[in-house]
Amino acid sequence: MNTTKTPIVLIHGLWMTPKSWDTWAERFRERGHEVIVPGWPGIDDRSVEDVRRDPSALKGIGLKQIADHYERIIRALHEKPIIMGHSFGGVITQMLADRGLGAAYVGVAPGQTAGVTTLPLSTLWTGTPILSNPFGIRGAKPLSKRHFHFTFGNDLSRAESDRLWDEYAVNSYNRVFFEGVSSVLNEKNGVTHVDYARADRAPLLVLTGEIDHVVPPAIGRAIVSKYRGTGSPAIVEYKEYPGRTHRLVSQDGWEQIADDALAWAEEHVAASAL
Repeated sequence: MNTTKTPIVLIHGLWMTPKSWDTWAERFRERGHEVIVPGWPGIDDRSVEDVRRDPSALKGIGLKQIADHYERIIRALHEKPIIMGHSFGGVITQMLADRGLGAAYVGVAPGQTAGVTTLPLSTLWTGTPILSNPFGIRGAKPLSKRHFHFTFGNDLSRAESDRLWDEYAVNSYNRVFFEGVSSVLNEKNGVTHVDYARADRAPLLVLTGEIDHVVPPAIGRAIVSKYRGTGSPAIVEYKEYPGRTHRLVSQDGWEQIADDALAWAEEHVAASAL
């Protein structure tokens, strides 16, 4: 391995484990990067089957606790890494960017942080199984195969989607979903608060898929507009992929998206070192 290359930290999203990053992680390692793919607290390095069998460790854990978990891991590295996060992992990526922990950031279909109020109906529907029961905020609800088909497998037949559910899907961190939604209208004090005007933030790239039900392009564009609207000189860029769902990290053709993300990050890390 060429140890002079910037390490990469990959952050998975809700209902997933580090296994969801197997595609990009292996590709980046083949290109000489050290790739660290930690699980959220409670998932850590557990298998999908083990988490489903006993999801109790997921209960009550919130976004700040998860972000703090990643901060400890990142601060132990020999240099600032490239940080990439998918879905709610993209929210955490933005929270870590606000703490100045990365050399470059990529939000892959990232959820919105506090104050980004764009909330399409399809996004609301993805959270219905959790949000419909406010008394379950400290729970860890399973994701049904039917709902997985809507959120992750909307380009696939139900049978194909069910096979992916078997391989990847785990229970929810209910508190994470409630905190994410409640922060949308609470820019100042929401758990996902970030300083959009921060001038010294390392470059951030936001990627979305055209037919994503969870994070439609409208959300990605709203996130970028929120950062740019402050007048901050920090780099924030956006790219949208036609025909892509929420599975940007594994849908057929993921290689091009992974290569684009890595090339962009490497370019900006190199530019900042000049």
